[in-house]
Amino acid sequence: MSYKVKLPIFEGPFDLLVYLIENAQMSIYDIKVSEITGQYLEYIKAMREMDFNIGTEFMVLAATLIDIKSKMILPRTTIDGTTVLEDDPRSELVERLLEYKRFKRGAEILAEREAYMSFVYEKPQEDISAYLEEPDEYLALDIKQFATAFDLFLRKKKREEDVRAHYTRVEREKATIESRMVYIKDRFKSALSRGIGKLNLKELIPDKKDRYDVVVTFTSVLQMMRDKYLDAEQKHIYGDIMVLPGEKNMEETIEHEQ
Repeated sequence: MSYKVKLPIFEGPFDLLVYLIENAQMSIYDIKVSEITGQYLEYIKAMREMDFNIGTEFMVLAATLIDIKSKMILPRTTIDGTTVLEDDPRSELVERLLEYKRFKRGAEILAEREAYMSFVYEKPQEDISAYLEEPDEYLALDIKQFATAFDLFLRKKKREEDVRAHYTRVEREKATIESRMVYIKDRFKSALSRGIGKLNLKELIPDKKDRYDVVVTFTSVLQMMRDKYLDAEQKHIYGDIMVLPGEKNMEETIEHEQ
């Protein structure tokens, strides 16, 4: 019976033998030596046909299997019609296979730990003896110097709080796209009431020196153009962008957005 195997997956003769036993769904304590030996020899033959360099350990195990197979087919000794129990010729092989499986499992656990630890980074130990040997240092300040230092600390803390409060207020007061869309709607409402049908994009920027305002206005106009509440035209490259009402009514849009 031919037996097809993938040669590269086996690290040695016992690796192959364990695979053959498990693939045949045999108990390792009750190996069908005749069947396993045939499959093992087929593997050796395949290696030779593929010009693989067969290690001596493969040949030694092959000889061991053949020896066990020959002992298994020998007639049993009987005394007065009773079969005398002898040592199972497979017992030594079974012990070696069990030991191999234990070591293989241990190697797999170590490989898993190595793979896990390769992603763990530790801070190298540092020499802190220089700090341990130094005596504690105390500030040599009188009460007046201490009060002055503490006053400077409080002043610095107040300046930091003032800056933080101002920054928070400025961020809160910055225009959003929604509020700018309301502003644009009001500008057009005022312009249309005076008979002006289009506005320059620059006229829709409250603070033309603030880059944030420019970006918010431009983004708001693009949003309203996408929703067909505004339209725009530009006569030539880098020319002024003129904005005019689109297909939809802006009143409905802004109220809905709010």
